[in-house]
Amino acid sequence: MKNKITQLFKIKYPIIQGGMIWVSGWKLASAVSNAGGLGLIGAGSMYPEVLREHIQKCKKATQKPFGVNVPMLYPEMDKIMDVIVEEGVKIVFTSAGNPKTWTAWLKEKEITVVHVVSSVKFALKAAAAGVDAIVCEGFEAGGHNGREETTTFALIPMVKKELQIPIIAAGGIATGKGMMAAMVLGADGIQIGSRFAATVESAAHENFKQSILKVKDGDTKLTLKELAPVRLIKNEFYNQIEALYLQHPTRDQIKELLGRARAKKGIFEGDLVNGELEIGQIAGLIDEVKPVNRVFEEILEEFQESKTLVNRFSSSFFK
Repeated sequence: MKNKITQLFKIKYPIIQGGMIWVSGWKLASAVSNAGGLGLIGAGSMYPEVLREHIQKCKKATQKPFGVNVPMLYPEMDKIMDVIVEEGVKIVFTSAGNPKTWTAWLKEKEITVVHVVSSVKFALKAAAAGVDAIVCEGFEAGGHNGREETTTFALIPMVKKELQIPIIAAGGIATGKGMMAAMVLGADGIQIGSRFAATVESAAHENFKQSILKVKDGDTKLTLKELAPVRLIKNEFYNQIEALYLQHPTRDQIKELLGRARAKKGIFEGDLVNGELEIGQIAGLIDEVKPVNRVFEEILEEFQESKTLVNRFSSSFFK
């Protein structure tokens, strides 16, 4: 399956694993890369030396390309970037910040740079900054999200209309049918988060993985827009947020409720009551924790079936 994305990253399939906080360690990243996709280590939950350890372990676990996802809203960016260069990582996905900040510096080090955007406006800014590709992440996605609430399948064709660089669709994609739909709309590849969060190799706590399997339509919501928009499973902590909003809180009051390490508490430590449980709307389609290689098999099999159906429909429709 050769296209712009497989050629850019030197991978077999245009499937990228999201660099999810407290989920995307070296085990998940290497498993995705070994399956033919592009695994990403999520640096957002790591101190610089912890990131170094994960990169080194990932290099031992796979001979295939992998990268690092760097949310720029976290501290110690200088040290994080230095570790990436020192360890010879050749692919970096940046998000939650201005792409101008690091793109040129990374590209000087011969690193392929991809930036995550949630709107046409920011896609144009990323392209102007010189990135090699962009991830168009829609409102459906889990974790930190855009304020615009543009859905993935609305965002892809709008960005495609404006840009020539490769586009990776993210948000609400976990199946081969979703992959086919994204590509029909103009995406060159897909980025999957939630489906990989509920895999054997995911670093998430088993409690969190099991909570993903219980999610149904309407069980997640984008909230905390005053700080950094995030899609959460509706649990007790989410209910506390909603109760606070009824009091028309200040930004400082919202920050006080959020406190520190809420995502770690929920995703990594498995506290389903007080933790921040970040997952996408597509979790409603996930009903079993599986190994990464099995997830790949199912996605690719369904993609080929969908491709065959599309070709048959096209042939019969235009007769």
